[in-house]
Amino acid sequence: MMDYKSQLKVQAYLDGELAEGEAREVAGWLARDREAVALLAELKMTRQAMADFETGIKLPESREFFWSKIERHLQASEAVEPARGISPLLAAWRRFLVPATGLAAVLMVTVLLVRGSGNPDAESSMSDPGAFTYRDYKNGTTLVWLSYPADELAENESPANAN
Repeated sequence: MMDYKSQLKVQAYLDGELAEGEAREVAGWLARDREAVALLAELKMTRQAMADFETGIKLPESREFFWSKIERHLQASEAVEPARGISPLLAAWRRFLVPATGLAAVLMVTVLLVRGSGNPDAESSMSDPGAFTYRDYKNGTTLVWLSYPADELAENESPANAN
């Protein structure tokens, strides 16, 4: 089987692209190698088929005008206006908001981790805003702090203020 470089040499020989010394060398090689001769014959037939095909094609315009139309079409397609980018104000806000959002997410995760890792827990019941509960899970202690307006009412209703 003929390698790629040898095939290119036969092609160059057929096209007349080889120097005189190299062309003589390939001609001698063609005299000895049947595979190279078969490749040369195939290339000649392909060249002839291409030439016969091209002679049947007639363009309605001259060759130069035909190619100038193609060139104008390519230039017009390259000249299409690119899509508008985002506005400078939006870009400025984006440059601020993206890092700020990342920082807020990191802070939220940090707060949740710190709050969840501590033993004491404090909570306020939404149903009773006057009650505050403190739990210390490590020591098993719970403290409930009640601050009702009833304490203030009891002071105002003392016998000294009964008048």
